[in-house]
Amino acid sequence: MRPPDGVDDPATGPRTGSLRDRLVRRVVGPLALTWLLGTLLMTAVSRHFTQQAFDRTLLDDAYALASHVHFSEPSGLLLGLSANEMDTLLFDRDEVLFFAVFHPDGRLIAGHPQLRLPDLPPIHPPVFTEMQLREYQLRVLVLARITPQPYKIVIGQTVRSQDRLFAALLLYSLLPQLLLLLVLAWWLRRAIREDLQPLGDLQQALARRDPKDLSALAVPLQPQELRQLGNTVNSLLQRIARTVQGHREFAGNVAHELRTPLAGIRALLEYGLAQDRPEVWRSQLEQIREREQKASHRIDQLLALALVVEAREVLRPAALRLDQHVREAFLRHLRRADQYGVDLGVRGIDQEIEVLAQASLVDGVLDNLIDNALRHGRPPGGETPQVTVEIAREPDGRVRLSVVDNGAGMDRHEAERLRQRWARGEAAEPGGSTGLGLHIVSEYARSLGAELRIEAALAAPTVQPASGEPAEGAMLAGSRVSLLLATGAGYDPAR
Repeated sequence: MRPPDGVDDPATGPRTGSLRDRLVRRVVGPLALTWLLGTLLMTAVSRHFTQQAFDRTLLDDAYALASHVHFSEPSGLLLGLSANEMDTLLFDRDEVLFFAVFHPDGRLIAGHPQLRLPDLPPIHPPVFTEMQLREYQLRVLVLARITPQPYKIVIGQTVRSQDRLFAALLLYSLLPQLLLLLVLAWWLRRAIREDLQPLGDLQQALARRDPKDLSALAVPLQPQELRQLGNTVNSLLQRIARTVQGHREFAGNVAHELRTPLAGIRALLEYGLAQDRPEVWRSQLEQIREREQKASHRIDQLLALALVVEAREVLRPAALRLDQHVREAFLRHLRRADQYGVDLGVRGIDQEIEVLAQASLVDGVLDNLIDNALRHGRPPGGETPQVTVEIAREPDGRVRLSVVDNGAGMDRHEAERLRQRWARGEAAEPGGSTGLGLHIVSEYARSLGAELRIEAALAAPTVQPASGEPAEGAMLAGSRVSLLLATGAGYDPAR
């Protein structure tokens, strides 16, 4: 049930504005501010040029008035206009005009004495200013003349019609643009809602989806950002599906691989408990120990197989010292090599070699290859088994990590088959091999972006073709299993 507007939903937390409303606010807000500032600027510019037009009219009136100032003896400067002529000259239907003519020393020649002269030099260009005369606010012009004698004309005009004009100019500028802004906001809201509708459809598709359904979503082709989001969600679903599948396979593998050894251990225990002879107990305990070692080996292999999924989804490559990891792996397996009577050696760790890889995967590769070689790399002629771990640099800049044995080897078909899960060698004892060793190494190599090679180790076959490669189906005299690792930018987990 959807909570009412303004009420927090406990499942999703405090309610916030929708993306549509936020986009409208982010667009319309700056647009309205820009519109207001632009309107004020245009109004100021219009007022400036309109004021210049009014000032030009006022200047024309001043020059017309100055044309009637003349000099006579003995009166001096006189304004040769009667009252009626003055009213006609300064007539304005909307405004009231005041004038005064002064000597340079400030003595009034004609007009209104209240028009006080500003402090100006005797000769100056026309000056416009503002002043208060009784209840009137005036726009005042001061005009200096030098013929027939120096004098000044001060003419003032009320600004009521100008104020009304400027108010009307501002009003008629604001209202149409405000109406346009409202229409634009409505259109933007509608356009944004239509553009965001695919996003809402994607959200609804995710909300209605069954938790067990990890199939890809239908991704719209437009817009590009939503297509990228859909592809990202599908990529996430694909990774989750791989993880879930890995967990299911791991659970199935555990049930499959541990059922038989646990059942055998239980049968041995029950048989031993039913006997009362110490020699039978000892025999049963030795068999239980052997079964337990095999079960532990199976568990280790299954955990190594589960690491493949984690390595692809979680772990990230880092620079590591391969020579140190090889040295540590050699020391880990040295005691088991002595128990099996295998001559275990190592080459190439006398110099520092750094690769870009994942430490857990490199250790897993070494453990599985060395374990396989110790178990199965025995020569058919009865010679002393030899296993060597090697590090070498390749001409292309990669580093080769190899485990070499002098066993019976395998043909190419057998080598490819053993890369598959649960594939056991033909010479393997029943129950003695999990069939996961080379499969785990192959998966680890894919996660590391490395190349896995299985080659002949000691000698070429009897029949050597011109190509230099062993003939189809030829046996390899000993095996060399190699991993070619990158040393930096060459890392490519998708390879």
